[in-house]
Amino acid sequence: MNAKQLTGRIAAEQIRMMAVPRPPGGFAERLLALDDPTGIVSDVMDELGIPSGVIGASVLKPTISGVTMVGPALTVRNILQRRDPLEAARAHVNRMAEFEAHNLALPGDVLVIQGVANISNMGGISAQTGKRQGEKGAIVMGGVRDIAHSRSLGYPVWASDVTPVTGKWRIETIEINGPVQISDIRVMPGDLIVADDSGVCFVPRDFMREVLEASERKATAEQTRCKAIEQGVSVPDIANARYGEK
Repeated sequence: MNAKQLTGRIAAEQIRMMAVPRPPGGFAERLLALDDPTGIVSDVMDELGIPSGVIGASVLKPTISGVTMVGPALTVRNILQRRDPLEAARAHVNRMAEFEAHNLALPGDVLVIQGVANISNMGGISAQTGKRQGEKGAIVMGGVRDIAHSRSLGYPVWASDVTPVTGKWRIETIEINGPVQISDIRVMPGDLIVADDSGVCFVPRDFMREVLEASERKATAEQTRCKAIEQGVSVPDIANARYGEK
């Protein structure tokens, strides 16, 4: 690890990487240029035989509609604290450490939290800190709160729960930049996150280039198909699933 000053909210040995691997230059911008990126990326992952890394927006619900987010995963793993939350509140025992993740964030990162259900794993001050650090937004398998605050900042969050219940006295962060489990998907730091109104795709970093190039080809084919619809091409031709592909 380098000499970056840490917050002390989590032991240094529980931080597996000080910075996540970065995607090659221009990857995020090229994916953002696609129409319906999660649908295209999801199809491409199927066609390339990459195990499903997709969760729909009915599970991970976006707090801001109309936003597309692409960036490498900066990961946090939370568990329930073992002590009684009211005792922890009286003693001010706060073991959450997503602020350490914000401290380590580089511009363009996406915070990905394996969190606790029905308890807030991040709130408005946390979102504001992430926004200030240049994060694109967050994915939280678990609860979040203060979404009016994060919305006002333009910091999008895709979360499985929204609740006012604080995690300060209920949650403990046990690892940063290690593997996390988001539903049934194992996400590694540096995996590429693609999120929009339809849901979230988690692209393993070893397949990023292959997925991007195939996604651009598929997007071009879909544009050809849409133009054909506008130009009056017959429905039987349009219904050909490979129409527009070279």
